[in-house]
Amino acid sequence: MRKLKNSELDRLSVEAFKQSAKTPLIIILDNIRSLNNIGSVFRTSDAFLIEKIYLCGITAKPPHKDIHKTALGSTDTVDWEYVENTLDIVEKLKAENVKILSIEQAENATLLNNFKPQQLTKYALVFGNEVKGVSQEVVNASDVVVEIPQYGTKHSLNISVSAGVVIWDLFSKLNS
Repeated sequence: MRKLKNSELDRLSVEAFKQSAKTPLIIILDNIRSLNNIGSVFRTSDAFLIEKIYLCGITAKPPHKDIHKTALGSTDTVDWEYVENTLDIVEKLKAENVKILSIEQAENATLLNNFKPQQLTKYALVFGNEVKGVSQEVVNASDVVVEIPQYGTKHSLNISVSAGVVIWDLFSKLNS
């Protein structure tokens, strides 16, 4: 088996990406402090044609060299917007009939493997701060809290890893 060259990967141009049909997923980053995590979420969002990213609170905004280092140009493809207060964008999206999913460990959370996204429904996935997680007020405002099952001793994943796992899972379920 031969590895493919970059020139063989049939990548979209920035213009083609902007015009392509998007996965009905929006990402909300709730006070993410690591610029590398932010860049990684942009890159994953590009890979799965995510509609938009909202950067909230202390979450840094492009352009920034440390975001660019992991985003690899995806800040130019994925639409994004800064909103100071996470709860404000959650309430706005809910008013637009977007279902809010906080990715968090909480009482009565739905395990990711048991969550069944509905076709023709748009979802916003909220990922929280590396130490404090998704703020309690945002958890309270969520339609569903989804937890990634974990079986080791740490019960903690890096936010960029969590985003990759959840985005891939929902993308797969929505496109099956």
